[in-house]
Amino acid sequence: MSQVEESVEVGVPVHTAYNQWTQFESFPEFMSGVERIEQRTDTLTHWVTKVDGVRREFDAEITEQIPDERVAWTTVGGEAKQAGVVTFHRLDDQHTKVMLQMDFQPDTLAEKAGDKLGVVQRQTKGDLKRFKEFIEGRGHETGAWRGAV
Repeated sequence: MSQVEESVEVGVPVHTAYNQWTQFESFPEFMSGVERIEQRTDTLTHWVTKVDGVRREFDAEITEQIPDERVAWTTVGGEAKQAGVVTFHRLDDQHTKVMLQMDFQPDTLAEKAGDKLGVVQRQTKGDLKRFKEFIEGRGHETGAWRGAV
């Protein structure tokens, strides 16, 4: 199992950053390699990804969700094996630190080599940078789900 940890400071209130993160179907707008996400239930999402020509489909289950604080998940079924948590930290009324921690299992030889070379770390850092640009550019969230899991 490999692990990645990255964070980014965004110029929006904590509730705005959190609300946007709960809009999983918008992830393809800022996450590289994510083609589509379908929200199937309050706690189940279906992902379609394509990274370096390898297409994968898998389900992810929300295991914990606390408004304005954290969203945790784990994959269920499918080929991808990962689990993680994103936490939201209020810096002041207009700034939030978004921290992402993820454990994942590289399967193929190419994935294992990419992991050793820091590809996932760089991709995660880029995704968080694009999230920052996305939410700051809008100034408000595209929607929200405030339920707790």
